[in-house]
Amino acid sequence: MTLLDVRESWELGVASVAGVVHIPMGEVAARVNELNPAVEVVVLCRSGRRSLEVARYLQQKGFNTVNLAGGILAWSRDLDATIPTY
Repeated sequence: MTLLDVRESWELGVASVAGVVHIPMGEVAARVNELNPAVEVVVLCRSGRRSLEVARYLQQKGFNTVNLAGGILAWSRDLDATIPTY
């Protein structure tokens, strides 16, 4: 599984998860070749809206994708409260 964070670089400076692949949403189309279509891609953003768009885009390109509903806000709330919200 690949955890793809599509937030902007400054956002990762505020709250980040270790081990992600970082490709800002606006760069995904140009950098899609950096992702392996044979591996499930879980897409993450702040609240889940941007990641949903990217997940749908990647699905159209033949990727097996999942949107992390609620984004980093849900991750902080449900999995790791040490990650700040913004």
